[in-house]
Amino acid sequence: MTDYRQTAAALLALLFLNGSLSFRNWWPTPGILPDARLAPGFVWLWLLLLLVVAWRGALSRRAAGLLAAVYSLLVLLRYADVTAPALFGRAVNLYWDVPRIPRFVWVAVQGGAWWQATVALTALALLGWGLHRLLRVSIEVVAREAVPYALRARWTWLASAAAVALVLANYAGVRATWPLVSKPVLANYWDQFDLLASAASSQRIARALPATTVVDGALASANSRAFEGLQGRDVYLVFLESVGAVVYDDERAVRMLGPARERLAGDIAAAGLQVVSAFVRSPTIGGGSDLAHVSLLAGMDLADPRRHDLLLTTTRPSLISVFRSHGYQTFGLYSSVSWDWPERAWYGYDVYVDGRTLDYRGPTLGNWWRVPDQFAFARFEQLYPRVPPAPPRFVFAATINTHVPFGPVPPYQPDWQRLLGEQPFDEADTARALAVPVDWLDMTPAYLRLVEYTYRWIGGYLRLPQSRDTVYVLLGDHQPTANVSGEGASWDVPVHIISRDRQLLERFIAQGFAAGLEPPRAPLGGMHELTAMLLQAFGAVAPP
Repeated sequence: MTDYRQTAAALLALLFLNGSLSFRNWWPTPGILPDARLAPGFVWLWLLLLLVVAWRGALSRRAAGLLAAVYSLLVLLRYADVTAPALFGRAVNLYWDVPRIPRFVWVAVQGGAWWQATVALTALALLGWGLHRLLRVSIEVVAREAVPYALRARWTWLASAAAVALVLANYAGVRATWPLVSKPVLANYWDQFDLLASAASSQRIARALPATTVVDGALASANSRAFEGLQGRDVYLVFLESVGAVVYDDERAVRMLGPARERLAGDIAAAGLQVVSAFVRSPTIGGGSDLAHVSLLAGMDLADPRRHDLLLTTTRPSLISVFRSHGYQTFGLYSSVSWDWPERAWYGYDVYVDGRTLDYRGPTLGNWWRVPDQFAFARFEQLYPRVPPAPPRFVFAATINTHVPFGPVPPYQPDWQRLLGEQPFDEADTARALAVPVDWLDMTPAYLRLVEYTYRWIGGYLRLPQSRDTVYVLLGDHQPTANVSGEGASWDVPVHIISRDRQLLERFIAQGFAAGLEPPRAPLGGMHELTAMLLQAFGAVAPP
């Protein structure tokens, strides 16, 4: 009986060690599912144990602990590698993601009580400790029970050789091994290490950025007629968080958002405005909004995040520079930011407005993003009214409520003045909003409700009395996370130009835009190419 128990323990330990590096994502959630394929990391651990036991006779407890620590790290890397595409639609990017982990954790816990954060951190620590202990025990069992038998049995040598051959063939890219061997854990991370090395090389930095862009051309052509298409109008450039082509492509989205877009079109017409629309291709998907923001501002393709981070270390100009050079006062409205943000020095706004400046005193609608978008724009207009004597303004704004995890949906307040008071919403409306839990298994309905909310408050905002004529550029920064946009989704996002000047809108139509809120499905180009379209329509540069 003892032999049977030892054999069963050894088999369970082998299966656990292999499964720890071969699991797959439970699409499209943060969960995982077991995978029966062979894990390359497990094969190398097995060979190492064979060598150590054959050489030393046994595996020491200290060596088992060290191997378990390394194996734990590989398990965490495997989890990130299989989960990131499901949640964000792209692979892990160490250069882009790691520096933002502390900020994400801080934002995630700031809305809760101190004991909730303590419990969460304690649970994570216990989970890590438990994983390490299970791995160490499993390694010790394999080294004590399975390896000595494998060293004596001839067939195990043949099985080990076959496993190594499969893994090496998998490394070589033999597709026939894919159903048998799982993706190596470190395959994606080798490229990331090369990226980190590139960031430390001044020569690579010099080669990473183009010598000139359309923005440089706009600055070089500064004259009294450079912005003749705007005729001194204010310009509001508003990025709509996670609003991508899925709001037009998905059948559920078409059914749910069709009436909402019709209402928005009615609001635009009631305000005496017109709209033209198109699709452009974002440099990112599922996250990394800064890539889209800066790509448009700089007129530069920033699909490679290294270029974005390197650009922010320079004094290269942007659309903000162009507007300032033509007498515009520039504003940056970031309602979701409530921490010190040193990178904003590159943007160079005349006036920077973050969540702390807005001083929202209403109910906290969830622990993720505290300031509702509708309130952010109402407070901005209160703090910086568009009075006629002031210079024309260029406003860059980024919304946040449509950010993952897509909930809760703030109540819409038709009384915009009440938004600025101590009780912006009815208690019953607030309670209903907070009562809807986040459904991590199907986030599409919540996402669509938030897009509908966005359409509604934008329509109400456009209908507010305006003391000065304004051109609005509304566009998505990227598609939502892949559990909404779908596997292999396009990177296209809609862009809408809203103005009462039909002649200005005709300039956009000549470049491929279509009248109304329904854009032609083929994208006009990348986000950085939209920069040239805007400048051409505004009259800053000649057609490319």
